[in-house]
Amino acid sequence: MTRAQLSDEEWEYVGPYLPIGEYGPYPATLRQQFEGVIWKFRSGAQWREMPAEFGAWSTVHNRFRQWRDAGVFEALLEGLFAEAAKRGRVDLSLVSVDSTTVRAHHDAAGMQLDDQTLTALEKAAAEQEKARLKGAARKDKPDRVPTPPARSEDVSGADTGSD
Repeated sequence: MTRAQLSDEEWEYVGPYLPIGEYGPYPATLRQQFEGVIWKFRSGAQWREMPAEFGAWSTVHNRFRQWRDAGVFEALLEGLFAEAAKRGRVDLSLVSVDSTTVRAHHDAAGMQLDDQTLTALEKAAAEQEKARLKGAARKDKPDRVPTPPARSEDVSGADTGSD
């Protein structure tokens, strides 16, 4: 059996952020499942390698996805910042921004464009997006059968008699 992931004091804080639906999770397994999520990300292991003490890995994974989609982790993080601020213990040196996911405006990098060039680039980007969406709309139509391009004569060169 692995050690507990959260102390009772930590669980007292985290517990209220986790929703309890009409059909589950049951409060008895809620902490167990949340600690399974913590175990997974602390260990870096695959979901299927999760120890049985946290419950079925698929149940814990599904619960994680539900919490993720419901914004539970964002609310929990904001709540932790608010609690730390209330106690006067905010340390933003622990906050990290991954530059691979941050997009800066072109002015942020010092790029300077004249208005005419910028307008042309924006127009080209809008046209490209319009073409992409048009192509996506065609792919979404299940009854659409692609038609080959029309030919004026048969491959053999013989007249098809369509005069």
